[in-house]
Amino acid sequence: MRTELPLTYEFEPAKRDIPEPPVVVVLHGRGADERDLLPIATELHDELAVISLRAPTQLGPGYTWYELDLSGGGMAASQPDRADYLESLDLIEASIEAAIDRYDLDRARIGLLGFSQGAIMSFGALVELEVDIAWAAALHGYLPARYERVDLERAAGTPVFVAAGTNDEVIPATRAEEAAGRLTEAGVDVTFRTYPIAHGTDPAELADVRSWVHERV
Repeated sequence: MRTELPLTYEFEPAKRDIPEPPVVVVLHGRGADERDLLPIATELHDELAVISLRAPTQLGPGYTWYELDLSGGGMAASQPDRADYLESLDLIEASIEAAIDRYDLDRARIGLLGFSQGAIMSFGALVELEVDIAWAAALHGYLPARYERVDLERAAGTPVFVAAGTNDEVIPATRAEEAAGRLTEAGVDVTFRTYPIAHGTDPAELADVRSWVHERV
């Protein structure tokens, strides 16, 4: 656990020692923490440094990026609370900027890895952040309804891997598929994959993510 950035985080240097390495910024799911996705992130590519950020609000033993708006019909139709969501995006951006300076990272090669609520934050980061995102892998998330096509066009051309579980009852695959479709219509370079799993990851999915990242780092 480190606290030098606006958000608490874990840092793992690139396995291959190169100047100004690219970086993957890791955003965990609701109720997890900055250590949750580290085993996945550190195996993506030997040239990637890893900054895994902790969400700002405690939720039980873990943390959350925002409170849920359940007015649309429960968990499977949830949306982010707007104020919490935007505040967390500001903290993510400030933490990325601080990490670039602290660890001498390549500003032009910033990737995102997000799961569940972290995937939703990754979609938002593509649209809201001033810092350029080179690629994003968003696993088992949805695209907030607040974004219009003109908003999504800010991410046009960015490679984005969207994954969903066909047995996922927390964030149904249809929501991830909708996100992939909306992003594609806005000119985002989307790769969409589904897996016969629930709300989690499996070896086939992670192998596809690693292969996809290797083509882009």
